[in-house]
Amino acid sequence: MFTGIITAIGTIAAHDQRGDLRLRINAPLDPARIDIGASIACSGVCLTVVERGMRPAHADGEGDAWFDVDVSAETVSRTRPGMWAAGQRINIEPSLRVGDELGGHIVTGHVDTIGEVVLAEQVGDSWRVAIRARAEIAAYIAEKGSITVDGVSLTVNDVRDRPDKTCDFLVNIIPHTGAVTTLGDLKVGSRVNLEIDVLARYLKRMQGLGVV
Repeated sequence: MFTGIITAIGTIAAHDQRGDLRLRINAPLDPARIDIGASIACSGVCLTVVERGMRPAHADGEGDAWFDVDVSAETVSRTRPGMWAAGQRINIEPSLRVGDELGGHIVTGHVDTIGEVVLAEQVGDSWRVAIRARAEIAAYIAEKGSITVDGVSLTVNDVRDRPDKTCDFLVNIIPHTGAVTTLGDLKVGSRVNLEIDVLARYLKRMQGLGVV
């Protein structure tokens, strides 16, 4: 489980497609806290660490960690195009530990669908971003509810339903969030991984069964 609070921005350093996709990701993390078999969310996708180590120290004496993950064809098909290419920057969040602060909301690391940015404008020091969500998840998005965008926990400020059953939802990206995640790079036409709030998922299912 995750919270949608990003720890670091990583970079895909190597991309090896022999069978499933094998990636090596560089990230400013403590390798002693990365266990083989551990789960790490990569731009909202829960992946399993299969190898890890320390990169050579930089000029300032600091070294970054690297870790390898395998990405199945199913995962590639359900995540935004191009995100697994070498050189891509991704949001990193290690799995939640008992006693950690729950600063965002409960995130599973299972991407529901891909959204598209249809508006990105500066309002004060922040950015107002509208994302178009596909019809299959539109009913799960509510004003003042939570949603995960490329692994980042955000609050939905407004939802505008469309005739084709899709919807546009608005989020606000403050300067800090833009600086410590990849969301600062969003522009009109950008694709993003979306995960709906797990509570909304269960509530919709219960309503369909007439339980609530």
